[in-house]
Amino acid sequence: MRLIPLLLFLIITSCKNDIKTGNKIDKTVYEIWNDFTKSNPKFKKDELPDSYFFHTNEAAANRLAELIVNGKKKAGSNLYFWYEEAKADLPKVGTKSIITNFDGKARAIIEIKKVDTIPFNQISKEYAELDMGTTMNALEKWKKAHWDFFKNAMEETGKEPTEEMLIVCETFETIWAKKQDK
Repeated sequence: MRLIPLLLFLIITSCKNDIKTGNKIDKTVYEIWNDFTKSNPKFKKDELPDSYFFHTNEAAANRLAELIVNGKKKAGSNLYFWYEEAKADLPKVGTKSIITNFDGKARAIIEIKKVDTIPFNQISKEYAELDMGTTMNALEKWKKAHWDFFKNAMEETGKEPTEEMLIVCETFETIWAKKQDK
Protein backbone atom coordinates (compact mmCIF):
# COMPACT_ATOMS: atom_id res chain seq x y z
CA MET A 1 0.00 0.00 0.00
CA ARG A 2 2.93 2.38 0.65
CA LEU A 3 3.99 2.00 -2.98
CA ILE A 4 0.81 3.61 -4.29
CA PRO A 5 1.71 7.14 -3.11
CA LEU A 6 5.19 6.74 -4.56
CA LEU A 7 3.82 5.58 -7.89
CA LEU A 8 1.33 8.45 -7.95
CA PHE A 9 4.09 10.91 -7.15
CA LEU A 10 6.21 9.60 -9.99
CA ILE A 11 3.30 9.84 -12.42
CA ILE A 12 2.14 13.23 -11.22
CA THR A 13 5.62 14.75 -11.28
CA SER A 14 5.11 14.77 -14.96
CA CYS A 15 6.08 11.40 -16.31
CA LYS A 16 9.80 12.09 -16.36
CA ASN A 17 11.97 10.35 -18.91
CA ASP A 18 15.32 9.29 -17.56
CA ILE A 19 18.15 7.27 -19.01
CA LYS A 20 18.57 5.52 -15.66
CA THR A 21 15.05 4.08 -15.85
CA GLY A 22 15.54 2.76 -19.34
CA ASN A 23 12.75 4.88 -20.78
CA LYS A 24 13.40 5.97 -24.34
CA ILE A 25 14.10 9.66 -24.66
CA ASP A 26 12.90 11.25 -27.88
CA LYS A 27 15.70 12.63 -30.07
CA THR A 28 14.10 16.10 -29.91
CA VAL A 29 15.03 16.27 -26.21
CA TYR A 30 18.72 15.96 -27.14
CA GLU A 31 18.26 18.37 -30.05
CA ILE A 32 16.66 21.13 -27.98
CA TRP A 33 19.39 20.80 -25.32
CA ASN A 34 22.12 20.90 -27.99
CA ASP A 35 20.55 23.98 -29.59
CA PHE A 36 20.32 25.67 -26.19
CA THR A 37 23.91 24.89 -25.20
CA LYS A 38 25.25 26.03 -28.58
CA SER A 39 23.69 29.43 -27.93
CA ASN A 40 24.60 29.32 -24.22
CA PRO A 41 28.07 27.71 -24.06
CA LYS A 42 28.35 28.17 -20.29
CA PHE A 43 25.87 25.25 -19.96
CA LYS A 44 27.73 22.99 -22.43
CA LYS A 45 29.11 20.77 -19.65
CA ASP A 46 25.80 20.50 -17.78
CA GLU A 47 24.02 17.15 -17.84
CA LEU A 48 20.93 16.72 -19.96
CA PRO A 49 18.05 17.85 -17.72
CA ASP A 50 15.05 15.68 -16.92
CA SER A 51 12.36 15.82 -19.58
CA TYR A 52 8.67 15.55 -18.85
CA PHE A 53 5.19 16.78 -19.63
CA PHE A 54 2.67 18.41 -17.34
CA HIS A 55 -0.58 16.59 -16.44
CA THR A 56 -1.69 13.02 -17.11
CA ASN A 57 -3.60 13.17 -20.38
CA GLU A 58 -2.66 14.09 -23.93
CA ALA A 59 -4.94 17.08 -24.46
CA ALA A 60 -3.95 18.79 -21.21
CA ALA A 61 -0.24 17.96 -21.59
CA ASN A 62 -0.13 19.41 -25.11
CA ARG A 63 -2.12 22.51 -24.12
CA LEU A 64 0.15 23.19 -21.13
CA ALA A 65 3.29 22.68 -23.24
CA GLU A 66 1.98 25.27 -25.68
CA LEU A 67 1.32 27.73 -22.85
CA ILE A 68 4.91 27.23 -21.67
CA VAL A 69 6.33 27.69 -25.19
CA ASN A 70 4.38 30.95 -25.46
CA GLY A 71 5.58 32.13 -22.04
CA LYS A 72 2.09 32.19 -20.55
CA LYS A 73 2.39 29.30 -18.06
CA LYS A 74 5.10 30.17 -15.55
CA ALA A 75 4.37 27.89 -12.59
CA GLY A 76 3.50 24.36 -11.61
CA SER A 77 1.94 22.83 -8.49
CA ASN A 78 2.31 19.52 -6.69
CA LEU A 79 1.24 18.12 -3.35
CA TYR A 80 3.85 18.33 -0.61
CA PHE A 81 2.46 14.99 0.59
CA TRP A 82 3.90 13.27 -2.50
CA TYR A 83 7.40 14.50 -1.76
CA GLU A 84 7.08 13.30 1.86
CA GLU A 85 5.78 9.88 0.85
CA ALA A 86 8.51 9.42 -1.76
CA LYS A 87 11.16 10.85 0.58
CA ALA A 88 12.10 13.10 -2.34
CA ASP A 89 13.76 16.49 -2.22
CA LEU A 90 11.69 19.51 -3.10
CA PRO A 91 12.52 21.17 -6.44
CA LYS A 92 15.51 23.51 -6.32
CA VAL A 93 15.93 27.01 -7.68
CA GLY A 94 18.10 26.95 -10.80
CA THR A 95 17.05 23.48 -11.90
CA LYS A 96 16.43 23.25 -15.62
CA SER A 97 13.92 20.85 -17.19
CA ILE A 98 12.92 20.04 -20.74
CA ILE A 99 9.17 20.21 -21.21
CA THR A 100 7.69 17.88 -23.80
CA ASN A 101 4.31 17.29 -25.32
CA PHE A 102 2.46 14.10 -24.38
CA ASP A 103 4.40 12.12 -27.02
CA GLY A 104 7.76 13.14 -25.53
CA LYS A 105 8.66 15.68 -28.23
CA ALA A 106 10.68 18.54 -26.69
CA ARG A 107 8.94 21.90 -26.68
CA ALA A 108 10.78 24.11 -24.18
CA ILE A 109 13.43 24.40 -21.51
CA ILE A 110 12.39 25.93 -18.20
CA GLU A 111 14.41 27.03 -15.19
CA ILE A 112 12.98 27.11 -11.66
CA LYS A 113 13.16 30.61 -10.19
CA LYS A 114 11.27 30.14 -6.91
CA VAL A 115 9.86 27.31 -4.78
CA ASP A 116 7.32 27.84 -2.01
CA THR A 117 5.20 25.52 0.09
CA ILE A 118 1.78 27.10 0.59
CA PRO A 119 -1.50 25.75 2.02
CA PHE A 120 -4.12 25.18 -0.68
CA ASN A 121 -6.44 27.80 0.81
CA GLN A 122 -3.69 30.46 0.74
CA ILE A 123 -2.80 30.23 -2.96
CA SER A 124 -2.82 33.78 -4.32
CA LYS A 125 -4.52 35.10 -7.42
CA GLU A 126 -1.09 36.13 -8.74
CA TYR A 127 0.32 32.61 -8.38
CA ALA A 128 -2.81 31.06 -9.93
CA GLU A 129 -2.37 33.36 -12.95
CA LEU A 130 1.22 32.14 -13.39
CA ASP A 131 0.17 28.49 -13.11
CA MET A 132 -2.94 28.69 -15.27
CA GLY A 133 -1.42 30.94 -17.94
CA THR A 134 -4.39 33.30 -17.86
CA THR A 135 -5.72 36.24 -15.87
CA MET A 136 -9.40 35.38 -16.44
CA ASN A 137 -10.81 33.84 -13.24
CA ALA A 138 -7.40 32.26 -12.65
CA LEU A 139 -7.80 31.59 -8.92
CA GLU A 140 -11.23 29.99 -9.35
CA LYS A 141 -9.96 27.87 -12.25
CA TRP A 142 -6.78 26.93 -10.35
CA LYS A 143 -8.70 25.84 -7.24
CA LYS A 144 -11.24 23.77 -9.21
CA ALA A 145 -8.70 22.10 -11.50
CA HIS A 146 -6.19 21.34 -8.75
CA TRP A 147 -8.75 20.24 -6.18
CA ASP A 148 -10.22 17.74 -8.65
CA PHE A 149 -6.78 16.57 -9.76
CA PHE A 150 -5.43 16.13 -6.22
CA LYS A 151 -8.66 14.49 -5.02
CA ASN A 152 -8.54 11.89 -7.79
CA ALA A 153 -4.86 11.22 -7.22
CA MET A 154 -5.26 10.92 -3.45
CA GLU A 155 -8.17 8.44 -3.65
CA GLU A 156 -5.69 5.59 -4.18
CA THR A 157 -3.98 6.40 -0.88
CA GLY A 158 -7.19 6.58 1.11
CA LYS A 159 -6.49 10.23 1.88
CA GLU A 160 -8.79 13.17 1.27
CA PRO A 161 -7.72 16.63 0.17
CA THR A 162 -8.12 19.45 2.68
CA GLU A 163 -8.12 23.22 2.40
CA GLU A 164 -4.92 23.21 4.48
CA MET A 165 -2.99 20.63 2.42
CA LEU A 166 0.44 21.94 1.47
CA ILE A 167 1.14 22.70 -2.17
CA VAL A 168 4.65 22.88 -3.61
CA CYS A 169 4.54 25.91 -5.86
CA GLU A 170 7.30 26.16 -8.46
CA THR A 171 7.66 29.39 -10.38
CA PHE A 172 9.74 29.05 -13.53
CA GLU A 173 10.91 30.89 -16.60
CA THR A 174 10.85 29.55 -20.15
CA ILE A 175 14.48 30.01 -21.19
CA TRP A 176 14.31 28.23 -24.57
CA ALA A 177 11.36 27.27 -26.74
CA LYS A 178 10.76 25.35 -29.94
CA LYS A 179 7.81 26.67 -31.88
CA GLN A 180 5.61 24.14 -33.66
CA ASP A 181 6.42 23.60 -37.33
CA LYS A 182 3.47 24.75 -39.37
